Amino acid sequence: MAGSEAILVTGGAGYIGAHCCKALSEAGYVPVCVDDLSTGNRDFVKWGPLVVGNIADTALVRDTIRSHRIAAVMHFAAFSQVGESVADPQKYYSNNVGGTLSLLAAMREAGCDRLVFSSTGAVYGTAGRDPLPEQAAGSPVNPYGASKWMIEQILADFRRAYQLNSTCLRYFNASGAEKSASIGEFRDPETHLIPRAMMALQGHVQDFAIFGEDYDTPDGTAVRDYIHVDDLAAAHILAVEALLKGSIGGCFNLGTGSGFSVRAVVAAIEAAAGRKIPLVVKPRRAGDPPFLVANPSSARNALGFRPVSSDLATIVTSAWAWHQKAHPAR
Repeated sequence: MAGSEAILVTGGAGYIGAHCCKALSEAGYVPVCVDDLSTGNRDFVKWGPLVVGNIADTALVRDTIRSHRIAAVMHFAAFSQVGESVADPQKYYSNNVGGTLSLLAAMREAGCDRLVFSSTGAVYGTAGRDPLPEQAAGSPVNPYGASKWMIEQILADFRRAYQLNSTCLRYFNASGAEKSASIGEFRDPETHLIPRAMMALQGHVQDFAIFGEDYDTPDGTAVRDYIHVDDLAAAHILAVEALLKGSIGGCFNLGTGSGFSVRAVVAAIEAAAGRKIPLVVKPRRAGDPPFLVANPSSARNALGFRPVSSDLATIVTSAWAWHQKAHPAR
């Protein structure tokens, strides 16, 4: 049990950040959210104070760390749409890399030296059909993944030069919703497969599409490793507690080691909802690899991470419960 240490959560009003704030609160910490609400949801900030602002405001972040006596930082604030990153890379490098440098400057000025970073499986790029170990990283195929890879290198340099210890958690496909359906996956615009499919079922999306059915996969659609957001949140608690106990950090995959194709996910959603999803098939999107599955053994061995809610049925049913509650059908 943590006592009452405060943890700064950048992007804590977003989908994954909010789930981690809930997990922090349940573990005895005080999550202090910094979010500019450009994509976050104010209603998702339920477990601690909200500071409205952008991490590019170094003074704001520094003063927040000092005033709340922050023990460590969880860093989620970033742009994350692959297609948009290909069309507008400057936006992604300026926000993701530049914003992180500003955050790190604020941490150093305030004397805070522990960070858990929200990284991504996109740092691997197109890396073959086998589950990926951490050593395979470094070949991203889109600016979003490249921005996260750059940040990982920056954090390694800061660890060596300034003893600012960090753990990079490389998410694969975050999915699902909190078990009481009080928070879930919500963006505007929504780009992710599971919520868009559910929004199509509810009549909120009229152009739901599968992008590419000519990949070298069993059914021609892209294969991904889906991990429940509650399992992601649990991994963040393990990571921050390791840092607080003196770990210098490292890089770890957060996935299950198994993949599902787009068609398989769509079929699972249709089974949960009891009806077909209206869809069209469109060409592949730029920057999408055919196969992306984690080897999660390092996180299991070093952090004790074991996903317990990441079977596809639990992911889909929890997400469907959230969507039915939050976005009733038209």
